[in-house]
Amino acid sequence: MLLVATTLLVSGPALADGVRVMPEGNHFQDQPNVPGASVRRTKAGKTSFDAKYQKVRNLLANDRKLMGKIKSTARAYGIDPIHMIGAIVGEHTYNVDAYDRLQSYYVKAAAYAGDSFRFGYEDETVAQFVARPEFSKCTARKSSYALWSCREGVWDSQFRGNNVGGVSYPNNRFSAVFFQPFFAGQTFGLGQINPLTALMLTDMVSRVSGYERLDENDASAVYNAIMDPDQSLAYMAASIRHSIDAYKSIAGVDISNNPGITATLYNVGNPDQRAAALKGKGGWPEENYYGWLVNDKLADLQGLL
Repeated sequence: MLLVATTLLVSGPALADGVRVMPEGNHFQDQPNVPGASVRRTKAGKTSFDAKYQKVRNLLANDRKLMGKIKSTARAYGIDPIHMIGAIVGEHTYNVDAYDRLQSYYVKAAAYAGDSFRFGYEDETVAQFVARPEFSKCTARKSSYALWSCREGVWDSQFRGNNVGGVSYPNNRFSAVFFQPFFAGQTFGLGQINPLTALMLTDMVSRVSGYERLDENDASAVYNAIMDPDQSLAYMAASIRHSIDAYKSIAGVDISNNPGITATLYNVGNPDQRAAALKGKGGWPEENYYGWLVNDKLADLQGLL
């Protein structure tokens, strides 16, 4: 579900710099519809959303080591840890089922270590693809987020669903076509981060957490980063930090007190474009089904802290 501007004209409290503070809680009284794919996955697993919520909530409640990592990572990125808890709960309620122990995530990550993957489409690697002249305007972008966002925009405007140079490109997301060597739409690990998102956020994560910068030519290192729980938490925090900063700087809205909105953005992505769409409209961002759950369960989730 797309994040759209509401039609509310209510003005929230404003900061000294004119930024409006997003009210707490959900905009919608009832939960927006959950996508059919999520419903089908859950039925196929012979479980329910309620059961999956309880499972991930119990994982968090019973693992002090994990909660300690979440708190320390959130502190490093200047965000409330409830935002990270919301993202983990949303991902493991609607997209995947949680493991019973944090150690299982480490074991799963180790299974990918050393394997040789490549990012590309058919016979062309993504590094070769973005070296095309169509992407030349992106080379001056200084940050990894700006660089890969620019490249994603070029893909959408010039290649997606088109025949270019005799090659017919799928009408699908850049991340699904070039960054999913297993199958389209797959995300990994505790944070359920896709490889393109990791490449976008690598500058911030390297600067704040000290991890090595990721490179599109080393797909195995990218997978290691998003599968390893410690690194995955850093990328999760960086993603949330970027969304909060984007909405404040672009739309003039402070969403840092509404975990349902940050969870929604974690789910749907593209916070810069969504903030730009909201700018000047006077409304508030809306939660989707995933963010709605986080706000609805907020008292329970805050109890974990």
